[in-house]
Amino acid sequence: MPNEGGFLLLNFSEANKAIQSNQVSSHFIHPFVGSQEFIKGQQRQCIWVNEEEYTEAKSNAWLNSRFDSVQSQRSSSNRQTTKQLANIPYKFGEVRQRGDEVVIIIPRHGSENHEYLPFTLLAQGSIAGDSAFAFYDAPLWNMALVASRLHWVWIGTVCLRLEMRFSYSNTLGWNTLPVPTLTEQNKIDLTRCAEDILLAREHYFPATIADMYDPIRMDQEFPLVREVHNKNDEIIERVYIGRKFKNDTERLEKLFEMHTKMTSQQTSFKKSTNRQTKSSKS
Repeated sequence: MPNEGGFLLLNFSEANKAIQSNQVSSHFIHPFVGSQEFIKGQQRQCIWVNEEEYTEAKSNAWLNSRFDSVQSQRSSSNRQTTKQLANIPYKFGEVRQRGDEVVIIIPRHGSENHEYLPFTLLAQGSIAGDSAFAFYDAPLWNMALVASRLHWVWIGTVCLRLEMRFSYSNTLGWNTLPVPTLTEQNKIDLTRCAEDILLAREHYFPATIADMYDPIRMDQEFPLVREVHNKNDEIIERVYIGRKFKNDTERLEKLFEMHTKMTSQQTSFKKSTNRQTKSSKS
């Protein structure tokens, strides 16, 4: 979350001007990607400076003027926590990454009309905005699970709604998703599925995620995207039951069956641990 009055965020033109006309090192300019940037293909940049780089960064007059503006904006806030952030004007209000990771992002909110949850793999060094959830340096096969129809119907059932749109949650949606034990070959197959989805999207460049995942346009204009998602679903669902599910009802029945078993095992483990703890104390 930036919380910086807009002084650490840049559009593409501003970022280029900073580098070319104001001698700002490109090292301090990173892509900034939230849900809207990712889904609609918008380009934004941000100033990203680590603590050990601050002295070097503020020696640049243009960057230093930005830091001064952030400090002034935060100091004038009525919120005490924001006032305290004035001491670190080169940093976002909340920082959850180093800035050198490979990032997979998922939008926090999505249209209920989509058939799959959009995701993307960002270039190393990209900064994930707080309008999205992020995986940092995660195995690529995670994306295949995120992109599956199984995951979509699961979050549509267990996650909250914003009006009718899905409101994604890492705790409710991702952490609760029942997944069978995956073999190394399963992970290899799912990694390839994730790569194929990314390549299929590249095939239709410059179409955006919003374009390609439109439920009407997908089959008519972007059939390769549909094809790779179908393949991904088939490979994942064979891991679950040895074949593709017949429909979403069958998908949910299996997921809730697995979830019930998973949570009952966790409850039994906690009870067993508590009994052992009480026994040791006595």
